[in-house]
Amino acid sequence: MSVQNPVFIPGPTNMPEAIRNACNMPTIDHRSPAFGAILHPCLDNVRAILKSRQAQVFIFPSTGTGGWETAITNTLSPGDKVLVARNGMFSHRWIDMCQRHGLDVTIIETPWGAGLPADRYGEILAADKGQAIKAVLATHNETATGVRSDIGALRQAIDEAGHPALLLVDGVSSIASMDFRFDEWGVDIAVTGSQKGFMLPPGLAILGFSERAMAAVSSAELPRTFFDVRDMAKGYAANGFPYTPPVGPPPSHRRRRARGRPRLGAGAVRADAGHPVRHGQRHPHAARFQRHRHRHPGGHCLWRRPRHRPRRGRGKGLPDRPSG
Repeated sequence: MSVQNPVFIPGPTNMPEAIRNACNMPTIDHRSPAFGAILHPCLDNVRAILKSRQAQVFIFPSTGTGGWETAITNTLSPGDKVLVARNGMFSHRWIDMCQRHGLDVTIIETPWGAGLPADRYGEILAADKGQAIKAVLATHNETATGVRSDIGALRQAIDEAGHPALLLVDGVSSIASMDFRFDEWGVDIAVTGSQKGFMLPPGLAILGFSERAMAAVSSAELPRTFFDVRDMAKGYAANGFPYTPPVGPPPSHRRRRARGRPRLGAGAVRADAGHPVRHGQRHPHAARFQRHRHRHPGGHCLWRRPRHRPRRGRGKGLPDRPSG
């Protein structure tokens, strides 16, 4: 019998019953071969979800915020220049974190409700003749406004500028919900969490590192201990974590992969409102439904341009003056 208590917030999302049941497992020895048999398939499954063949995957006991900190502390040094657009609350929070870590942050102020201005990124990078900017930060889907940005266009702008900056992408509310192409878009670090598209319990920061990002780890001088990917990589090599891991969520993550989540557009057929919707198409279907329902007189348009509409439905604007 289902005991779901439906929540209508960006995350944590509702957990399917099969995943909740998969979390119901006895305690295991996290130094035993049994844990390694769970861990390594989880890492491979994340790589598949990212659409990558080469990303090195790390799973930390944390949240998306811890994932942000993992990304910057393992690749940057105090005083390094980073370029980022502020177009919502979560991009603002990542900027705040960078500033607290002593990074030199160039901010592209962008109207909330607009996507990331790839052309502006390109102009600033092209003008950076000394290539002082070490990283470009981008929020794929800004949860606060429901706006999805074009990461492929951002990568094109970086390449056209001939700039070597790393591309760090916040995919907390997009990865496993929307199409995300780590290799094709040339992403260097992708950050996400367990509690949104993965539909798992909160508590996991999930990251993919490119070869370029891993090469930057050895020279990065920002302090890190708990989030040091070098320690985590050593732990994985020994079939474990460098400290106590969250032994509940990973097995359900394996179950999630078995149910077809990484293969967007494939997997089990589900009926929603009488229409068959494939597992990977569920979020775009819900987003289209929301946009149709909220297109009414007096409503507030969230997206300044149609291409910035998310493929995962949760955000909704309100009229300037409530009626009644």
